[in-house]
Amino acid sequence: MTLPIRTLGRSGLHAGAIGLGCMSFSPIYGGFDRTSAPEVINRALDLGVTLLDTADVYGPFISEEVVGQAIAGRRDEVVLATKFGIVADPTSPSGRNVDGTPEYARSSVDGSLQRLGVDHIDLYYLHRPSAVTPIEETIGALGDLVAAGKIRHIGLSEASADTIHRAAATHPITALQTEYSLWSRDIEGPILDACREHGIGIVPYSPLGRGYLTGAITSTADLSKHDFRRMNPRFTDEALDANQSLVALVQSVADGQGCTPSQVALAWLLAQGVDIIPIPGTKRLTYLEDNAGGANVVLTPADLTQLDAAADLVNIPRYQENIGWINRDTPPLPAS
Repeated sequence: MTLPIRTLGRSGLHAGAIGLGCMSFSPIYGGFDRTSAPEVINRALDLGVTLLDTADVYGPFISEEVVGQAIAGRRDEVVLATKFGIVADPTSPSGRNVDGTPEYARSSVDGSLQRLGVDHIDLYYLHRPSAVTPIEETIGALGDLVAAGKIRHIGLSEASADTIHRAAATHPITALQTEYSLWSRDIEGPILDACREHGIGIVPYSPLGRGYLTGAITSTADLSKHDFRRMNPRFTDEALDANQSLVALVQSVADGQGCTPSQVALAWLLAQGVDIIPIPGTKRLTYLEDNAGGANVVLTPADLTQLDAAADLVNIPRYQENIGWINRDTPPLPAS
C-alpha cells in the first residue's frame, strides 16, 4: 500500500494522506511499555504514513523519546511534528496552563530536538493559544526559530479564527491541528474559513472520535482505569449509549462500502478538502494498517449525504466547559 501525497495548505509541506498521532505512545490511554512503538512507527513509514505527530506533554516527554528512537536511521522519510506550550500549574483547576512566552518557546524547542534526536523539526505547533501572551509574540519567536533552522514550519492547535488571522499576519502558518471528525465539526465556519483564507492546512486529531466511531467502545468498562477518556463528558456510560445512533450510521455506510467504520470516518474527513491530513493515533499494527486503508475509500455522494446527518446526532460537548486550556481560546487563563 502506498498512500497518496497531500500538501498542507499553500505551505509546500507534503505528507501521506493519513498521518499517525503519537499520543498513544505514552501512558495517557492507560498502560504503555514502549515495546510497540518502533514496530508500529516503522510499519507506518513503510505504508507511506509519513506525518508523525507528538508533543512534549505526552508522558510528559515519553512520546517524543520513543518517536525519536524509532525514526533513527529513517529521518529523511518522516515529516516530524511536535508541540509545546502546555505546562503543569497547580494553581489552575485543571492542573495545567499554557505558556506561550518567547522564552519558553526557545527552551522548549531545544528540549524537543534533544529528545527526538534530530537537528530540526518539520512542523512545530503552539499546543494551545495563551490568554496571557499575545499570539503575535509567540509566533514572532517561532519565526526566529525558523530563521535559525531549528524548525521548518509553524503550526497552531485549537485556535480560534481571530487567533489564526493574527498569527498569519505575523508569520506564515502551515497547519492548524484541531479536533475534527464526524462528531466534532465545530471548526466548520469561521475557523475553517480563516485557515483557507491564509492557505493553512488542517490536521484533525481524534478523527475517530477517540475510538468511539469505530464501534469498539460501548461502555466505560472498555477503558482502562487510568485512561484519560474517563474524564471526558462523551465517555460516560450515559453519553456512550446516547451516541450509539451515530456509530450505527457509520457502520451502515461501512457495510455498504465493504470497509471498516474507521475507514469511513477517515474517508469522510479526506473528502472535506485536499488540504486535510488526519492523524489517527494507535499503538497497534492492526489498527494502523486499517487506518491507512481509509485513504483508498471513496465515498459516494449518497454516503456523504448520509454522513452529514451525523452532526445532528451529537449534542454532548467535547470537554468540560471550565477547562480553559483545552478549548479554543476559551475564557482567559489566570496569569501564572
